Amino acid sequence: MQILHSRDALRAALASGPHPVLVPTMGNLHAGHLALVARARELGAPVIASVFVNRLQFGPGEDFERYPRTLQRDADLLEQAGCDMLFAPDEAQMYPTPQTFHVRPDPRLAGELEGASRPGHFEGVTTVVLKLLQLVRPAAAVFGKKDYQQLMLIRAMVEQFALPVRIEGLETVRESDGLAMSSRNGYLSPGERAQAPQLQQALRALAARARACTGLEQLRRMQAEAEQDLRARGWEPDYLSVRRRADLQAPAGDEELRRDSHLVVLGAARLGRTRLIDNLEF
Repeated sequence: MQILHSRDALRAALASGPHPVLVPTMGNLHAGHLALVARARELGAPVIASVFVNRLQFGPGEDFERYPRTLQRDADLLEQAGCDMLFAPDEAQMYPTPQTFHVRPDPRLAGELEGASRPGHFEGVTTVVLKLLQLVRPAAAVFGKKDYQQLMLIRAMVEQFALPVRIEGLETVRESDGLAMSSRNGYLSPGERAQAPQLQQALRALAARARACTGLEQLRRMQAEAEQDLRARGWEPDYLSVRRRADLQAPAGDEELRRDSHLVVLGAARLGRTRLIDNLEF
């Protein structure tokens, strides 16, 4: 596997041959990331993964400084998974001049849920993804569905900018107890790790109740009760919310809620110092 640290080296490596398939990551890889690589290999070759901890998507007081940097381990795992190239730039390579141009995603989508809890996060995400797509020029890029709203925003960005890349979404990879795999799971203490599957359980319970729901007022009460139940277990929830899969807006009325079978419940909550997110389509 080639390991490339500069934009010039990347361009030289990609100068000939077919367009690659890209797997963008922030490193500290786990089995979920390796599943993305496996899917990328099914889509075509060569497969290139990127590892870059993107300062732009971290807000004040978030974990940019302590986010795990495990590049040698990541490179070993990627090579074992059959990745052909690893692009691991530093900030000077990704942002050789101050990044004063930013992608401004549609606030109707980016201002909800994660966007409301983490102002500016999706501007940072879409800016770095656009930059990676321009540098790598992949035929396809593979993202996980755990970051559900992020995936929707990237798809919308690619469509609206007419970028010649296919965006592939892969189902969330989970631990045996249902916890969504995440690089931040390593922050959890043993006691918190035992509690962590409660977020997925709360989403499943809310989805089951929502299936029988007949009105928006009832749904709002259910969501508030689900948050309160998590709070009683020691969590600090940001949101547990049922949305339309198509645009992540709340169902528009009682009739739509009753007939719409294309819904998703999304949740974000802090357990101790660790913030976890998850979702469930239903």
